[in-house]
Amino acid sequence: MTDNVKYGVSTWLWESPFNTQSIALFPKIKGMGYDLVEIPVEDPELINGQLVRQALEDNGLEAVVCGAFGPTKDLTHEDSAVHQNCFNYIEKCFQLCNLWEVDFLAGPMYAAVGKARMLPLEDRKKEWDLAVTNIGKVCAMAKDHGLSIALEPLNRFESDMINTAEDVMRFIRDVNCSNAKVLLDGFHMTIEESNLSQAIKIVGDRLLHVQVSENHRGIPGTGLTPWVDFAEGLKAIGYKGAIVIESFTPEIKELAGAVCIWKNLAKSQDEFASQGIEFLKRTFK
Repeated sequence: MTDNVKYGVSTWLWESPFNTQSIALFPKIKGMGYDLVEIPVEDPELINGQLVRQALEDNGLEAVVCGAFGPTKDLTHEDSAVHQNCFNYIEKCFQLCNLWEVDFLAGPMYAAVGKARMLPLEDRKKEWDLAVTNIGKVCAMAKDHGLSIALEPLNRFESDMINTAEDVMRFIRDVNCSNAKVLLDGFHMTIEESNLSQAIKIVGDRLLHVQVSENHRGIPGTGLTPWVDFAEGLKAIGYKGAIVIESFTPEIKELAGAVCIWKNLAKSQDEFASQGIEFLKRTFK
């Protein structure tokens, strides 16, 4: 790998939703050796952006911003009022990106997470076309802020629209905006891809961001993920972004239920984070 890669961890590993008080996690995250913190913005109203910016500076951390897209923020909903709610939310996320000097917003913003159904082909195409149109609008909004977006494929149990690298690249071709890019998450990839290295190469220079955990959502290095293939793929495309651990704690009942985390995946969340970064640095360095 290249020395330009940075290592990060999502605050979702410890708590949800992120709020101004969550900056108490920053010294610990920095102390574990992380370069950046991934901030999932569930409710922008809970966040004092200026205080978070100061805490990032005080702890020598960079940020990545991820959006959270549920039923009330669904760009494929039949009601255009739901689209507008999503656009308003994304606009606030873009403002936080600018404030925290982050150059993209990441996440599966094309549709609500958990929307996984067996649809007739004509209905599926209708939703696809609606998502393409609305993500085109999001790209125009992002451009006004000098930003890109990083679209995340999800596994088939969480989305029926975009599951693989090929899916997301086809979607991006349809959107046809230069600032529509990609986030790949190793957890979803181990379910949906037949070859991790090849999937990364399919995305190529559109890859802005990488999230990782094990195939069972646990500590990287403790499962079945083919990490050598993962590293080979990133090396082949000259990836220079961040590699961020994203997992969850069963203590956050609502979020844990949504992602089916029924038990602890480590002795403690701190152990998850500290063991995880050690493995990533060995594997990708």
